[in-house]
Amino acid sequence: MKKLFIALIFACVSVTGMAQNADITEKYSVATNSFWSNWFIQAGVTWDAWYGNYEDGMGLSKSPFKKFRSNPGISIGIGKWFTPGLGLRTKVQGIWGKSVWDGDNAGNLNRYWMVNEQVLFNLSNLFCGYNENRVWNFIPFFGAGLARSCTYNRYAMGLSVGILNEFWVSKRVAINFEIGWNRYESDICGMPAEMGSGIMNHPNHAYAEVGVTFNLGKRTWNKVPDVDAIKALSQSQIDALNAQLADEKAENERLKNELANKKTEPVVKVEKEYITNPVSVFFNLNKSAIASKKDLVNVKNLADYSKDNNAKLVVTGYADSATGPADYNRALSQKRAERVADELVKMGVKKENIQIVAKGGVDTLVPPSYNRRATVEIAK
Repeated sequence: MKKLFIALIFACVSVTGMAQNADITEKYSVATNSFWSNWFIQAGVTWDAWYGNYEDGMGLSKSPFKKFRSNPGISIGIGKWFTPGLGLRTKVQGIWGKSVWDGDNAGNLNRYWMVNEQVLFNLSNLFCGYNENRVWNFIPFFGAGLARSCTYNRYAMGLSVGILNEFWVSKRVAINFEIGWNRYESDICGMPAEMGSGIMNHPNHAYAEVGVTFNLGKRTWNKVPDVDAIKALSQSQIDALNAQLADEKAENERLKNELANKKTEPVVKVEKEYITNPVSVFFNLNKSAIASKKDLVNVKNLADYSKDNNAKLVVTGYADSATGPADYNRALSQKRAERVADELVKMGVKKENIQIVAKGGVDTLVPPSYNRRATVEIAK
């Protein structure tokens, strides 16, 4: 008996291992679903064998296929997965059993049923991560329950343990291969509780099952939101605002210094220095849309100067070298420069007076988000 079930276990593992090797799609963490999600029902046919220590000294064959100890049966179950790795199942099985009194199969039919409450552990999800496209799930379980012998009109308590293998053939349907073992009190077989030597009688029930699982309601699990990505996006927006404030503060300090020295500098010279300084326009991470239209206020001053003096402007695009490959950053910096150039044209600057330069990814400013910008300045 033991050798048979050890062989069945190895057979399940070897076959399901090959199925698992073909499953290479992405795995990810999940959030808990609602109570009505991830329910399932199961139905199957079983081959059941009864044996126990009360057979000692009878000289009976230990083969589970002997008619005096085995019979077919049926099972039904209903359960729910509370996480991808942990579930509960209520399982009912039985009908045709045997009380192993002798080897001639005379008068030992024992009609019975048993119901067990079992905890399921989906090791495929627990160790490999949840994957909704996984073909095979390896699920050990254990539990306890109650059995009744309809033939002897007796009840017995028992324990159960086993391994369930699920092979998914569609999003809703799986084929099951299950082996299990139940240990009960002597009442289930209608025999005395003790042997002549005072040893307690404990009937054992071993079974192999083939069945089908049907999923009810929602089957899949939701992805956990990428909190780090959300934080990074929010931080990039904050960095862009901080960079804008820093530039405006520096510009205010420069204007204060110019006003303090106004007596010694001609007005025309002061205006020339002001419009020659580069003006920054900032962008969010991986974006070519201007983060804040407020950045265009200073750009408008340069546009007015270009129109009044037919001056040429240089628009230079930059990207953060720490957030992408060189080719991607070069293209992104080009798009940012072109976006600012389009705004200058809208402000009335001649297109031929605008020169576009793409610098690609740089790390000249701190924090790195300050590098996500485009600058506008008077051509030298």
